[in-house]
Amino acid sequence: MTDVAVLVSPAAGRGRARAVSGAVLDVLRRRGLTPHVLPAADRAGVERAAAAAVAAGTGAVVAVGGDGAAHAALQAVAGTATPLAVVPAGTGNDLALALGVPPEPVAAAAAAAADLREGAVRTVDAGRTAGRWWATVLCCGFDSAVTDRANRLRWPRGPRRYDVAVLAELARLRPREVTLTLDGVRRTLPVTLVAVGNTACYGGGLRVCPVADPADGHLDVTVVGPVSRRELVRTRPRLTSGTHVGHPAVTVHRAARVELAGAGLTAWADGEPVAALPVVAEAVPGALRVLGSARPPRDDQVT
Repeated sequence: MTDVAVLVSPAAGRGRARAVSGAVLDVLRRRGLTPHVLPAADRAGVERAAAAAVAAGTGAVVAVGGDGAAHAALQAVAGTATPLAVVPAGTGNDLALALGVPPEPVAAAAAAAADLREGAVRTVDAGRTAGRWWATVLCCGFDSAVTDRANRLRWPRGPRRYDVAVLAELARLRPREVTLTLDGVRRTLPVTLVAVGNTACYGGGLRVCPVADPADGHLDVTVVGPVSRRELVRTRPRLTSGTHVGHPAVTVHRAARVELAGAGLTAWADGEPVAALPVVAEAVPGALRVLGSARPPRDDQVT
């Protein structure tokens, strides 16, 4: 039997993570693991509990929820030999998508358990900014302002908060001057948004950095220059396919170290606030060990 720490984000997916947690724990037990659910009073407490579990020698940290749950677990496991398993049960599951994790929570848990039992652990890169680890995309500008506003809204609930936040931020849309330094090469330019990707997607499948590879030791940087409100609304749906990179206002870069500076802007990563600019984003090769990419067992083996 192998002990594993399980981090459940109760509110993730509008309560879906809480609802599936029992089935996830059951399949972990049936696959030969001993799960220990971490206390979840607040994010800081969860991160401390995960770090304590890693220090005590847990076999893995299993994050049940969305990218926020994975982000919290990442603070404990990145840079250590302890692997992370992502069980997607949130509104946005971009890290699970990037890692090829089965989209159904029970199948994802079974795949992670199989990987752990068989020693099928792989390493990927992680980003590091202002002392925080992150795995998917760090952004600043329009999209981070939308996320910030959506998180402050009490109504409406669910994904519609983002629709309201987008409309509110469109009303005050203006280019912001950002100094961007890529591996020591510096330039200052007006931007609508900057996205720094370890993986391709954010926002629940939007391919903002469509060819980002979390195993190449670099970060992809998508810069959207000044655009009108109408043009931003027209172009935004192209993020789903990643074809926005062909727009004349968009440039794409790659660097191991990205420095961002600008007044009144905050960097968000994995959908969580990281720090006000200026910030430095660095790719840390092989910083994260992950589970769950194994082919999931048949339905009759996990239900």
